[in-house]
Amino acid sequence: MKKYITSTRLAADIGGTFTDIVLETPTGLFTAKVPTDTVQPELGVLAGVEVVLSDARITSADVDIFIHGTTLATNALIERKGEKTALITTEGFRDSLEIAYESRFDQFDLMIDKPEQLIPRNLRFTVKERMDVRGNVLIDLDEAAVVALSDRLNAKGIGAVAIGFLHSYANSKHEQRVRDLLIAQGCKAEITLSSDVCPEVREYERLMTTACNAYVQPIMARYLRALEVAFHDKNFTCPIFLMTSGGGMTTLESAIKFPIRLVESGPSGGAILAARIAQQLDESKVLSFDMGGTTAKISLIEDFKPKTARNFEIARSARFQKGSGMPVRIPVIEMIEIGAGGGSIAHVDQVGRLNIGPESAGALPGAACYGKGGTKATVTDANLLLGRVDPDAFAEGKMRLNTKAAEDAMTQDVGQPLGISAHQAAFGVTEMVEENMANAARIHSVEHGVDLSHFSMIAFGG
Repeated sequence: MKKYITSTRLAADIGGTFTDIVLETPTGLFTAKVPTDTVQPELGVLAGVEVVLSDARITSADVDIFIHGTTLATNALIERKGEKTALITTEGFRDSLEIAYESRFDQFDLMIDKPEQLIPRNLRFTVKERMDVRGNVLIDLDEAAVVALSDRLNAKGIGAVAIGFLHSYANSKHEQRVRDLLIAQGCKAEITLSSDVCPEVREYERLMTTACNAYVQPIMARYLRALEVAFHDKNFTCPIFLMTSGGGMTTLESAIKFPIRLVESGPSGGAILAARIAQQLDESKVLSFDMGGTTAKISLIEDFKPKTARNFEIARSARFQKGSGMPVRIPVIEMIEIGAGGGSIAHVDQVGRLNIGPESAGALPGAACYGKGGTKATVTDANLLLGRVDPDAFAEGKMRLNTKAAEDAMTQDVGQPLGISAHQAAFGVTEMVEENMANAARIHSVEHGVDLSHFSMIAFGG
């Protein structure tokens, strides 16, 4: 394996609100925080990179390695902003994604709403073929049906295709043949094979992992290729690596092919950092708390290692309830992620109750205090009014905050509906969002059978 000299290291983390850049050089550490460009994320990265290179007085050619973490794949899945995707599976198994585990995540809710499927039923197609559990062919692939299907896919404007046949983990021959036939028929869509993404037993998780990978692949491929071109144009010669959900690193090519492995890319980097700090402080039991602009991430670390798993559930629709999201089979650092961050919007509902999130003001327009056109009261506005955030030192003083705008938003959205002052409203907002995050930590600890009273907390983010 090729070894890299890494005396000068550059890192970027794209969040839902901010893009953070860190440059480590032999002479010191340089950082930058810039708003995330939601349309062209690479532009936010480049803007931050230019700042740190200028501060360090070095050029792009001096950088030895670039490491990148991002929540773009997660956000696309949560917000349903991926590519129009089709599924091709074995005849008779069209509704496997819908049937799931044949159970409800809340057994006592008679009016339960199951999570909306990424791939609607009219875009799920079947083909006659069959393998047995050992990979022996029971029914040959109907190639004529595949050829006919390719015309339908093109006519429907499909941008991504997920192919998942029964027992393809044992023999991927039919999946590969379907891919070859589609390409030969001029299919322009990105194609994902379940035998490549998740060659494991358990049909439902394998199909869901494949569907999720296909759904975000065109978006992530466009972004990562644009980032590669942009770095090349800026004369970077260093290799580009991406953080994976399991806390490791992968190449750009692998990330483009398997973006599902990046769903917890950014948060996993935070858990690895917390584990390193825990080891330095000799704290064997730690709760890692990562406060972001859009979400808060909580992870348990014991014996200086974050807990890991092979299952991860994306976008739980019911509050913290297991089974209400999309289960995928990838190596991941176990954590609980909730829609509570600096940009979480505070509002009073129809019955006069204060609610925080999960909607976020994001990068644009952002919190009212950012002065970018935002008018909704957020958690950041509340913390600013309570003096917990210094308006002159935010983002190392490079982004001044507008206290008057924060007060106006808090008065309009929370104070007036409840008949209280802006500062009382701000206190209520922070009390509620902090309880939401504490409750998530308690649930996460109970699920893993640990007593949080024996744990120290390492908090970071911002």
